[in-house]
Amino acid sequence: MDKNKHGFNRADIAYIIYDFDGVMTNNKAIVDENGLESVIVNRGDGLAISIIKEWGISQMIISTETNEVVQKRAQKLRIDCLNAVSDKLSTLSEFLRNNSIDPTKVIYIGNDINDLEAMKIVGHPVAPADAADEVKQIASLIVDVNGGDGVIRRLLDYFD
Repeated sequence: MDKNKHGFNRADIAYIIYDFDGVMTNNKAIVDENGLESVIVNRGDGLAISIIKEWGISQMIISTETNEVVQKRAQKLRIDCLNAVSDKLSTLSEFLRNNSIDPTKVIYIGNDINDLEAMKIVGHPVAPADAADEVKQIASLIVDVNGGDGVIRRLLDYFD
């Protein structure tokens, strides 16, 4: 299958899981002289998340990042968030099992090797254009924008 020709039927997707850094951000952080970190997010992704909610598809961030910025962004978007996660595979597996969610109905958007194992258990692993090569190799879809450049907004274009 051509990794850039893919369509999702809304009825076939129960959940979308997002990594944070490298998906919702460009994988860079600004650190000030006091050690406070900031990131830049794409407002188009926020709009896309609202539209996906209207479709009735649940969404969540799973991130290894410990910075509070991840939780703050999730709160603003009104989606669930698990951050400071050291083992994304175990966390995702347990979440899906505890909530009776069929993994084949899940999209996971990840960009780096710490997403690989979790991406392998879902039906629809998705990667930004600038994801690590290992991630792109297992992705069923590679969107044509880089992390932080509206990956989630671009994902909308792949829904029927």
